Amino acid sequence: MPNLPRKVYQPVPVETEKIGKLVLDAAYKVHTELGPGLLESVYQVAMKHVLGLSGTLVETEVKLPIIFEGVQLESALRIDMLVEKCVIAELKSVEKMNPVYEAQLITYLRLSKVRLGFLINFNVSHLKDGIKRIVV
Repeated sequence: MPNLPRKVYQPVPVETEKIGKLVLDAAYKVHTELGPGLLESVYQVAMKHVLGLSGTLVETEVKLPIIFEGVQLESALRIDMLVEKCVIAELKSVEKMNPVYEAQLITYLRLSKVRLGFLINFNVSHLKDGIKRIVV
């Protein structure tokens, strides 16, 4: 098998990592207060509230256009949370994570040119078991 060159990624900027920490802190606070078993939309509103209290810019249900053959197409893609325009949080409240959720987040990161994302499943006893960090 030939040696293929590995893609070398630049480190995630320190400021982006700080925003990522804010996102995780908010998720832990929300999960501690509300626990598992609620709808994804409840966690989204609660996280937006917590992040907003610190003055953090949070956009929810952000439309993500698709550029195909040089043309911007309408799409049904929506980012759950875009925080400070540099971190994506995709929120779930599911019994079992499906690998397609991770693939979706990777696609959102690539299409939006955002490098850091978190897949967060609130329907777990311990939130640390429901978090997946992805960097592209």
